[in-house]
Amino acid sequence: MKRLTFILFALLLTSSSLYAQERARTPIGGRPDVRGDLFLDFGFNVLNNRPSDFNTRFLASRTFNVYYQRPFNIGENTGLTFNPGIGLGLEKFSFQRNRMLINDPEKGPNSSQLVDITSVYGENININGHTTAANYIDIPIEFRYHLNKTDYSKGFRFAVGAKVGVLFDAHSKVSFETEEGLSRTVKDKQNLGFNPIRYGVYTRVGFGGFNVWSYYGLNSIWRNNQGPLNTEANQFNFGISVALF
Repeated sequence: MKRLTFILFALLLTSSSLYAQERARTPIGGRPDVRGDLFLDFGFNVLNNRPSDFNTRFLASRTFNVYYQRPFNIGENTGLTFNPGIGLGLEKFSFQRNRMLINDPEKGPNSSQLVDITSVYGENININGHTTAANYIDIPIEFRYHLNKTDYSKGFRFAVGAKVGVLFDAHSKVSFETEEGLSRTVKDKQNLGFNPIRYGVYTRVGFGGFNVWSYYGLNSIWRNNQGPLNTEANQFNFGISVALF
């Protein structure tokens, strides 16, 4: 994951440098005149269409996206742009009542079941934190409308779009303290039955460099009959974002 993150940021920096010669200096506090947007999205994960025993902890189930998107004008002075891009979507889920996902041997190596953490690491442990991660390479595309038709970096704007993601990493992570007082963090990297492809639609509304956004997944997060409790849960995310340029 670290290597892929480094490669992505290197590509983003290279793309930015291609337009550096065209960039005009702006006043302090202004946005640099760079062709494109680098969005950092911060938000929360919610599971839709889930079994009643498959609830998540809200604050611990988070999402972080980093996307570079380049605008292409649709017509002249219309305020409309088409914005394809690429980036990373990093999702975390934390299940209630100190439960976690592990492989389900009855379903095969690429599957998962929901179990108590103490059944895996011992009854007499003090659990400090636990998450399940699903990380994607995403390709977002969107249509954006700008109320300020002369300067797209200013003024109110809203967008509708879709994205497709390819899973490149999945793992569970548990931090706990043993009965003897030993602190441990265990990271178990495996597929856990996640669907290798995700796709969905999203909206983004903003002003200047700040936005609010939401995403609705159109397919199940887990593969058919390979997830915990045979779930067909899909994903709903929402949060805020910052446009760095």
